[in-house]
Amino acid sequence: MLEKNKKIFLKTYGCQMNVYDSDIMLDQLKKKGYEATSSDAEADLIVLNTCHIREKAAEKVYSELGKYRSLKKKNPSLKIGVAGCVAQAEGNEIIKRQPLVDFVVGPQSYHSISTILERLDDEEKVVNIEFATQEKFSKLKVNGGEKIKPSQFLTVQEGCDKFCAFCVVPYTRGVEVSRSVNEILDDAKNLVKYGAVEITLLGQNVNAYCGLDNNLKERDLSYLINKMSEIANLKRIRFVTSHPADMTEDLIQTFGSNPKLMPYLHLPIQSGSDAILKKMNRRHKVSDYMEVISKLRDVRSDIALSGDFIVGFPEETDEDFKKTIEICHLVRYASAFSFKYSPRPGTPAFERKDLPDSTKTERLSALQAVIKDYQQKFQKNLVGEKLPILAEKSGRAEGQIVGKSPYLQPVFFSGSMELIGKIIDVQIIASEANSLSGVVQQN
Repeated sequence: MLEKNKKIFLKTYGCQMNVYDSDIMLDQLKKKGYEATSSDAEADLIVLNTCHIREKAAEKVYSELGKYRSLKKKNPSLKIGVAGCVAQAEGNEIIKRQPLVDFVVGPQSYHSISTILERLDDEEKVVNIEFATQEKFSKLKVNGGEKIKPSQFLTVQEGCDKFCAFCVVPYTRGVEVSRSVNEILDDAKNLVKYGAVEITLLGQNVNAYCGLDNNLKERDLSYLINKMSEIANLKRIRFVTSHPADMTEDLIQTFGSNPKLMPYLHLPIQSGSDAILKKMNRRHKVSDYMEVISKLRDVRSDIALSGDFIVGFPEETDEDFKKTIEICHLVRYASAFSFKYSPRPGTPAFERKDLPDSTKTERLSALQAVIKDYQQKFQKNLVGEKLPILAEKSGRAEGQIVGKSPYLQPVFFSGSMELIGKIIDVQIIASEANSLSGVVQQN
């Protein structure tokens, strides 16, 4: 049996999905008597919830694990686990390379973490990387019974069937699986009951959502969003991450018809070159992407668009990269994430000839300069505007509150802590590198 009052240090890497998974793991372990700590030195349990998307992800995990050798020596009863996508991809290899690890649990099996810890009483090591997505969905329930932050994540879909040539997600998260409509609505109502004002729907390919309703009829993401908007005290809805090929007409129209759906969309394109998109197996062309953008702006002219880019994909030419820069000028992203291509073992692109790192670095720098320029322009255009801001938490300075704009930027302003959890009008007075600042408008 697990003892009471033990402490867990949980470090999360990567995407919002991992943040959500970590919150659920913590909730599971709290029920078993664990409490979270920000100090690995005082922990009885250390868990690294890993991401396999970024460059040299696995090596970074092994490097982090090496730092815990001295902690394990001081405290032999310390348990160390690796969760998430690196755990799924590496499996038993993690324990072979780093014997101080006690257990490995994949992203579809973390609902079993408390059982795994109990098994360690009898077993030296435990590895669970089964793909049991539906079982996980049925066993994991969102937090209830205590006050929560006003902005919450809620997983509605996992996995991906697109098999982009550079991506490990289909191999670490599995095929696309959607939760039922009612299960999601129940969780959303529960989150709102305990303080959520805004919910972000999560999925590796969230706009491919096709969950069943009570009549066993498949429903898409636009239907789910509209049903969620009927929850009275839920004020804001977002979703991430989407694929251009799954941006249906109904979903596009929902941005114009549903005021609770925020005017922000993260829609990765990865490259502005059709030739590279084909090599990436992205299943869309630049023209398809731009048609979606045009339709979105027709129904919601103020929508803020975000994207993902990979530079230096195998065989990318200077002309291909020039087209990526051109797409940035056409779309005028409010924000975007950009990365140098790095080979992932097991993916179709892994065996292809890699470009020189110097070429990738040069292109990334040029791309990020363009992205930064448009981000700053977008934010500066908001100066002088009055925006409805969701007050989320206290800031570092005394009397400071950090809120969130409809366009997802953090907004800093002064005010009473009683404002937290409320949506208030704030006059934007300045734009910083990645945030806005303003003053509360009196009614």
